[in-house]
Amino acid sequence: MASLPSSLTVLATNPRIPPFPKPSQLASSKARRSHRFEVSCTSSGGGRVDRRNMLLGLGGLYGASSLIPGRNAEALPISPPDLSTCDPEGATTTKNGEVVHLDVNCCPPFTDVQNDYKLPAFTKPRIRPAAHRLTPAYIAKYERAMAKMRELDVTDPDDPRGFTQQANVHCAYCNGPYDQVGFPGLDLQVHNSWTFFPFHRWYLYFYERILGELIGDPTFGLPYWDWDNPKGMQLPQIFDNESSSLYDVNRDPAHHNPALVTLTLTNPPVTDPVQIISNNLTQMYSEMIGSVSSATDFMGQPYRAGDSPPAGALAGTSERGSHTGVHVWTGNPANDFREDMGNFYSAGRDPAFYSHHANVDRMWSIWKSIPADYSKDIDEEDFKNASFMFYDEKKNLVRVKVGDCLDHTKMGYVYQHSDTPWMAYRPAQKEVPVNIRDLSKRAKTPNKVFPLKLTKTARVLVPKPTKGKADEVLVLEKIVSDNSKLVRFDVFVNDEDDKPEELDRAEYAGGFTQLPHRVRAKESLSDLRLNLKELYENINIADDDSIVVTIVPQINGDAVTIGGIKIIPRVAA
Repeated sequence: MASLPSSLTVLATNPRIPPFPKPSQLASSKARRSHRFEVSCTSSGGGRVDRRNMLLGLGGLYGASSLIPGRNAEALPISPPDLSTCDPEGATTTKNGEVVHLDVNCCPPFTDVQNDYKLPAFTKPRIRPAAHRLTPAYIAKYERAMAKMRELDVTDPDDPRGFTQQANVHCAYCNGPYDQVGFPGLDLQVHNSWTFFPFHRWYLYFYERILGELIGDPTFGLPYWDWDNPKGMQLPQIFDNESSSLYDVNRDPAHHNPALVTLTLTNPPVTDPVQIISNNLTQMYSEMIGSVSSATDFMGQPYRAGDSPPAGALAGTSERGSHTGVHVWTGNPANDFREDMGNFYSAGRDPAFYSHHANVDRMWSIWKSIPADYSKDIDEEDFKNASFMFYDEKKNLVRVKVGDCLDHTKMGYVYQHSDTPWMAYRPAQKEVPVNIRDLSKRAKTPNKVFPLKLTKTARVLVPKPTKGKADEVLVLEKIVSDNSKLVRFDVFVNDEDDKPEELDRAEYAGGFTQLPHRVRAKESLSDLRLNLKELYENINIADDDSIVVTIVPQINGDAVTIGGIKIIPRVAA
């Protein structure tokens, strides 16, 4: 896109391999934003101001992009935040259902010199290596870069390349200091929607380039923590050395290496290492292949200017699955807000966060390469024109667009190969279908169950639109959850065994996970959609006109109420 006139810029504002064996196959309130201008959301006549006109009036990047010929006049992409209005006392989280102001200033240094970022040319891509395969020389280089980044916290705290400033980027975009441009009082949130992957890709892109700049090495690649591979399912040793610049004291003390990562959250926790690995691989297969039937299933649902911060059920399969599992596993449960990794505001304070998200980004790139009968692209201007602000390695404040980060190879980096055994980890098909008539004796009809406060396991007999195998979606409707609490529940279909700790079974449909986070409302409302087509094949469903759905609370089920349940035909995106 051509450079914009200043009046329109925001200045003052793999091949399949044999699967890892399953257990069954083995033996064994201060004043806020005082300097913010106010914009009314209603016209003088009491009618609602058109959101597009409001953004045009504010002169944001959106205004310019929407004037380009052929562009949808009603497009409302998320605009980059106005750093001049960042609230230094606006970072909050929630505890016991109440908003808690955090004693942190997450706002970045401000400058009114801002430019649209252009991806630089490169001759050889950076290679992001697997963290568990680093050489001693590479570890020393990484530690030196991190030490220099931490030194800036002391020598020049306002340098946007310092470690604390880099950590604050996540806090500012996720915990309340930024309002959406044009919508005072409406948080900007980059989680639980289609902005999740692009935001974090850009975030790591600049973080990586800053590390390389600080040690004069333009080839430096950020190591990724490949927790999707059994060989990488521990906290990498590079982060577990107390004398290293990569160490963070605020981690779960029970999860030092060689403790196994659990990508799923069960209560009580699974302790059998074979079952942990099997659950992890099943989770990866499900969120990358088995439960995904559209691009937004994986990426997350739409999020546009003026939308309220999206609730957890609107996140994509990867974000609400393995991504959240690693955050929870790493953070310290003894801390008030499970710092560091267990809360959005503090997650960036742990160097392991960036390697964790490098693998999340790697999952995006792998998912795009997996053959599927649906498009992996989101061809919507609201998505591609969403934009963010970052400081680059030269301390320049730059504006970036989602559309410029959709191909990571064009950004100048690639990933070192690591095996993906989860690709071949589809649950084995049951030989004999369940007798639904017998199983339904233990279940109730929806009208006798909902609304459901999830204090205990619930079994519901749910009618199907079509008998037997079909392309259908299970919808748990109007989920209301307490945002201040870690929440997890799992869903099974036609499950006779009642073994909720074993997720590597054909009956497992998926789950809901919520990290404690801040939104202005105490509770969030959303629907959870779980695709059933492949699951019907896995359970070898008979020619039945109903199924039994089992909902299992794993963590803080009493913080969740589900309004209803239904099965609908899946509509192709």
